[in-house]
Amino acid sequence: MIGATYTDWYIGLGLAFFVIVVVVIIVAVILTMAARIADQAAEAEAGVDTVRAQSTSLSDGVDRVNDSAVRILHMARALRKVAVGK
Repeated sequence: MIGATYTDWYIGLGLAFFVIVVVVIIVAVILTMAARIADQAAEAEAGVDTVRAQSTSLSDGVDRVNDSAVRILHMARALRKVAVGK
């Protein structure tokens, strides 16, 4: 009867060791994925900074293009009035 008790302990310790090994493997995989995500986030942040810099440099240019488009539209309307005679 005493031997059976120790056998149960050995089975329990073996199962506990197996569970701990599985948990360590899962945590290692999660940490590896987190590191990859952090690297990708850093690259994305650099890309966003580049796009932001390019966008702010175009802000004056967009206003100029809009002004030119409005002037062209007004000239086209004036030419149409002259051509149609209204």
